[in-house]
Amino acid sequence: MLMERRRIAVFTGTRAEYGLLYPVLRAIDRDPRLDYRLLVGGAHLQEAFGGTVSEILADGLQVHGTVDLPPVQDTLAGSTRALGLTIVGLGDLLARERPDFVLVYGDRTESMAAVLAGTQMNLPTAHIEGGDYTEGGALDDSLRHAMTKLAHVHFATNAQARDRILKLGEEPWRVFDVGLPALDLIREGRFAAPEAVLADLGLDAERPVALFCQHSVATEFEAAVLQVEPSLRALERLAAEGWQVIITYPNNDAGGRAIIERLAALQDLPGITLTRSLGRHRFHGLLNVIGRLGRGCLAGNSSAGLKETPIFGCPAVNIGSRQQGRMRAANVLDVPYEEEAILQAMRRCVDDAEFRALCRTCFNPYGEGQAGPRIADVLATLPMGQALVRKKMTF
Repeated sequence: MLMERRRIAVFTGTRAEYGLLYPVLRAIDRDPRLDYRLLVGGAHLQEAFGGTVSEILADGLQVHGTVDLPPVQDTLAGSTRALGLTIVGLGDLLARERPDFVLVYGDRTESMAAVLAGTQMNLPTAHIEGGDYTEGGALDDSLRHAMTKLAHVHFATNAQARDRILKLGEEPWRVFDVGLPALDLIREGRFAAPEAVLADLGLDAERPVALFCQHSVATEFEAAVLQVEPSLRALERLAAEGWQVIITYPNNDAGGRAIIERLAALQDLPGITLTRSLGRHRFHGLLNVIGRLGRGCLAGNSSAGLKETPIFGCPAVNIGSRQQGRMRAANVLDVPYEEEAILQAMRRCVDDAEFRALCRTCFNPYGEGQAGPRIADVLATLPMGQALVRKKMTF
């Protein structure tokens, strides 16, 4: 007698979080005990931020439902409205799909909406990347820890995060250290080949490359343009020196559109390429090129600079406060919003042979891959029932 597959509703709202989720979706799709239902919203459906639902479809995945939002203001009030509308939209989709589990990634407001919708509908809800720690004003910590206290199952990406979840009072049988899912595909070499990256982006392997993405900080969103200005001045100077600068759009957070308007002024400058999204395949391929050539860095304030660069041996320049306190490897240089400090750090990534060697050999605290199959196995085997949705505090 065939066992009925468990249905896993997976929500994604941004390109970055989808890139981290894809290995898990792939593992669920390959597991004969599981069946996924992919629900899509947020920036994926907004052309201003790249309309990245196309990347999901290009990966061969089926989208089972979308949460389309009307235009919202680029303010905190607008973000709050989007949160509420996403909860309502996801509630309708979950009622229709009737999943056994709701699976959510990270620490963004769209993800919080999915956790709220799932738990309030009494659906077992699993959360990936709980227990991480930042103190940079992006509201990430508050959202992430609140999601942990709501969720029923926790997939931590590192041992330190697992310990933090336990200290938040979660029962040990609910908490699993699985590693960072994005590393699954990287370990398999599933990213664009160096020659394809160089040709596609028109890059010269003999010249340094700067890949840049700087998001707004939620608690300081009104200063988003002011904070990005030193970075852009530094990038203009590097481009004038012969660096090849590739800039990707920020997230659709409050302040994000203001940054995009400022970026438009750089569109036609020599040596600078502005793109809405590279897509996971090219993004990781470019990190590999930078790490392999030893000529350049990833700069900005994206979590990718801390979590995904070490496996490529790619130097990262982390700018400002957004990732303050987050665990990082030795390949990361932290700098303030100051033009000269940014320039000095980015040049060091090319000129300092000792630092480049350190980047290639440093310990990666986020694991070595196989997170997707580990998560799928837990979702397929964890006992269902009232014990799963009735949470207890351990102290």
